[in-house]
Amino acid sequence: MSQIRIAGACLNQTPIDWNNNISNIRNAITEARKENVKILCLPELCITAYGCQDLFLSEWLIEEAIKQLLSIVPICEDIAVAVGLPIRHKGQIYNSTCLIQNGEILGFYAKQILANDGIHYEHRWFSPWPSKLVESITIKGSTYPIGDLTFQIEGTHVGFEICEDAWNEVRPACRLYEKGVELILNPSASHFAFGKHKIREKLIVSSSEKFECHYLYVNQLGNESGRVIYDGDIILASHGQLLTTNKRLSFSLYQLLPFDIDIKKKRYSQSDHVDDLDNNRDFAKAASLGLFDYLRKSKAKGYTLSLSGGADSSSIAVLVAELVRNGVQELGVEKFLEALQLSASLSDGLEEIEVIKEIVNKILITAYQGTRNSSDDTLNSAKALATSIGAQFKHWEVDDVVSTNHEIIEKAIGRKLTWEQDDIAMQNIQARSRSPLIWMIANITGTILLTTSNRSEGDVGYTTMDGDTSGSLAPIAGVDKPFLLQWLKYAEKELGYSGLSYVNSLTPTAELRPKEFTQTDEDDLMPYPILVQIERLGIFQRKSPLEVYQHLNQELKIDSELLKSYIRKFYRLWSINQWKRERLAPSFHLDDFNVDPKTWCRFPILSGSFVEELKALDQA
Repeated sequence: MSQIRIAGACLNQTPIDWNNNISNIRNAITEARKENVKILCLPELCITAYGCQDLFLSEWLIEEAIKQLLSIVPICEDIAVAVGLPIRHKGQIYNSTCLIQNGEILGFYAKQILANDGIHYEHRWFSPWPSKLVESITIKGSTYPIGDLTFQIEGTHVGFEICEDAWNEVRPACRLYEKGVELILNPSASHFAFGKHKIREKLIVSSSEKFECHYLYVNQLGNESGRVIYDGDIILASHGQLLTTNKRLSFSLYQLLPFDIDIKKKRYSQSDHVDDLDNNRDFAKAASLGLFDYLRKSKAKGYTLSLSGGADSSSIAVLVAELVRNGVQELGVEKFLEALQLSASLSDGLEEIEVIKEIVNKILITAYQGTRNSSDDTLNSAKALATSIGAQFKHWEVDDVVSTNHEIIEKAIGRKLTWEQDDIAMQNIQARSRSPLIWMIANITGTILLTTSNRSEGDVGYTTMDGDTSGSLAPIAGVDKPFLLQWLKYAEKELGYSGLSYVNSLTPTAELRPKEFTQTDEDDLMPYPILVQIERLGIFQRKSPLEVYQHLNQELKIDSELLKSYIRKFYRLWSINQWKRERLAPSFHLDDFNVDPKTWCRFPILSGSFVEELKALDQA
């Protein structure tokens, strides 16, 4: 028999949330059996969830994962299911996929190539399985094969690659091809990043062509453990042709995608796949899904946001509104409210847009905390946006708090504070005076305080520690300022957030100096587009100051000495502000890199600050 129905199912799992994880697995298997699926592939490490980190080193975790696996086996009647879990063998821990068929375990394929770059740290927990090696493992008195395995399922020769296995030139698929494997299953936990979906899709299609097979890729879904978001990709290709993909970044707990294949067939009718790759749309979907999962998994009552009327806080407010809109449109009002454990009743007879605003009002508290240095423009911007999306809006002044701090310190140092002598301290105290108040709102309401730092600010420390960095979660810390500025215009025009018209007309400013200083972010730092280019070359591509200059001096039409001054400022501020990056709230990993030392970019807190390297720049 050459025709067979196969399926992938992405799952929204949570580390050691056994009830949730096994429920999702069981529901996916049950639905697949109803759809007459014969081979079902589930994501990598789906029993425990991928993001368990050092919990993987605990013996009890492996034992519990085996226990949960055995509870799944009986429901796999008349179907073969690939389910991921960590497994201990001869004192080593392996990232494995167990294949179950007709209520019996057939064996365990063990991952051969481990991810150990960027946000991945698999070598800390797992050992790579040697290629071509097959051994035996005994579980609860029964013995099974483990290692570099292939299987015969429903007359189909099936092999595996697990996530990183496929991203190397010398990979398991090379040997699977030699063995005549007809279907390769790839259970994965591959994090979301801008543009990655297209790269991933190209890899799957080209793999199916190179290895002359059907290739099914199944990714994890949602904000699994706090920082990393998975897009839930399910991709099926055959002999160089894309056959089908699913709806990415779903708010559902799981998604099943079945497809009838003919193992002997090499050409199919045209795929109904539509490429939906767009960074602006993906940002709205990924970040709002991340916020949705963070809220429901933390069991908090909502979010609190210090809404300044500027670009950063405004973008976060819109993302929370998108959380509600996307969730309601996909799940329906009742299931959405149930997911967030919101029991409050809604007004009757409302249009969907008004229902969404009512729900936003229940989960988002915003506050504008002004000083004498704040403008009516930013107040109007904050109020208009909050009103337009339905968020609660509060407004107070912190001048009295700032003045009290001034008086105490002036008495302590025996002189008056002045802008000429104490500029940074006088700016920072305004931001820090706001922090205890907004924290108090969050504590009183049982909500999560969101901090508004973006990646460009993180690069150069353009943020007040214990001021605007205060919060439990930093949703936009993984994206740069220019991206946010253009995304706000996209959100106004394409997503319909008309309340952004105010912020989109303003020049970004901290509003911490007196108004006569006409403070702007770019005057304090440098033009944001140039900052981003220096960042990408110096941090992402790890080039020296001189190499950055040599590259940009050919590309940019600006004075060479001015360019050198920007590069010097960037590297100096980067070096002295690592301690701030160490203390930033957890952030979503949304781009192909970030500056969070806990996930991507580790840099010494104390260093030589590129002194010699900057001398070489001066001499260029």
